[in-house]
Amino acid sequence: MDRRRASDRGQPVTQPGHEAAWREWNAARSGARMHHAWILAGKQGLGKRAFANAAARSLVGAEEGTQHPDILTLTHPPKDDKEDRKRADGKPYERARSIRIAQIREMQRRLATRPTLGERRAIVIDPADDLERNAANALLKSLEEPPQGTFFLLVSHRPARLLPTIRSRCRILRFAPVGEDAILAFLAEAAPQSDEAARRAAAAGAGGSPGAALTFIEQELAPVEELMRCLVREGDRDFALRGRLVDAIGNRPDRTRLQAIFDLSRNVLRDEAVGAQGPTLAAVADAHAAMVALAAQAPTYNFDPGFLSTEIGGLLASAAGHRSTADV
Repeated sequence: MDRRRASDRGQPVTQPGHEAAWREWNAARSGARMHHAWILAGKQGLGKRAFANAAARSLVGAEEGTQHPDILTLTHPPKDDKEDRKRADGKPYERARSIRIAQIREMQRRLATRPTLGERRAIVIDPADDLERNAANALLKSLEEPPQGTFFLLVSHRPARLLPTIRSRCRILRFAPVGEDAILAFLAEAAPQSDEAARRAAAAGAGGSPGAALTFIEQELAPVEELMRCLVREGDRDFALRGRLVDAIGNRPDRTRLQAIFDLSRNVLRDEAVGAQGPTLAAVADAHAAMVALAAQAPTYNFDPGFLSTEIGGLLASAAGHRSTADV
């Protein structure tokens, strides 16, 4: 399977569900005084980064597909000097888990000068959720006293993780989950090599996220999803299903695959909660809360991938622990 996204092959991919966001953004741009800082808020995979990049281009007058000196993007840097050399050589490299204060300081040095080509400059931070504490505090100073013509776009999957003082200085632009029909149309364009059955399974399991649906196809997660749903509905008295899940996830899943696994597991539990009542709902809710906590810890702690896979399987199986033998 060709795992490159359509956008990576030079083909434009329409992002679904952005119509309302563009209306709000364009209305603000046409106003007398546009707010200088925005939080693009919504679950991961809704295309907020693509929107931020396009919105930044609209501010500085840059054409699509071109680099512009007045658009600064801050994201996870290389993990260390070794990984930085890989990036310089054009090789795949491992990223750090956070956006560092040195990156904010460098950005602030740039802000001490005028924009290069015009009167405006755009700063994209993706994701702002992953700012180090010191970096977030340093950014706050720029948000409090922004240079004339400077606009900040903070991509956030979990706005609650941002400092309250940062949230209070930003205007929130919300991105809602996308319907399955729109996701199917997106997948037909972004992953034309996939078959219809795979696209339908991806759209159903994506929880309203086009990006998650595309990752579902690229990571070939259909067998993983099937095992997850069996664990939630049937339990796993002899640990056989958990063993199969660990094998399906793989011995050394990378960060992208692990994130997709966590997203999928939460979506499976949310689906199971629909219409559930009493002990069933309580068990599923407890499993979902524990899964959210584990997903939050995973980037911070150096967990063994096999341990994570086993823990994910155990939490999914715990959602079925209330069922009687007759139910199973």
